[in-house]
Amino acid sequence: MQRLTISLDDELADAFDELIRQRGYANRSEAVRDLLRRELGERDLGTGAAKHCVAVLSYVFDHHERQLSSRLTDMQHDHHDLAIATMHAHISHEDCVETVILRGATEQIKAFAQGVIAETGVRHGQVQLIPIEEAMPAAQKWRRR
Repeated sequence: MQRLTISLDDELADAFDELIRQRGYANRSEAVRDLLRRELGERDLGTGAAKHCVAVLSYVFDHHERQLSSRLTDMQHDHHDLAIATMHAHISHEDCVETVILRGATEQIKAFAQGVIAETGVRHGQVQLIPIEEAMPAAQKWRRR
């Protein structure tokens, strides 16, 4: 492990300490490590260096939209290698919310998420990508050992 020393003006240091307190970090070092991991992950996702990821896709849709529920389910079945879990909840008479956990090749996950969000009747959608080193399912890792 390497030790780094940085200098911050008082105002920035105070704001950082407040962020640490609000987020519940044990110390400055863990907060800095977390910020760096997040920034490097976002950089890798933006440049295409992150070949694999896990993702959370959440969207609100009109369940009265003709065949939309069926189309969304079909999309997940067509990408069963990416979609590993789904949660569905009713939020009003018209609207449902679904959250899909995805794992696989980053570009495939992005394309799948954009396809879902672009469906007629999907009112809001957002995907959060988290880079990982490989896309191998946990069950396969255990068998490999």
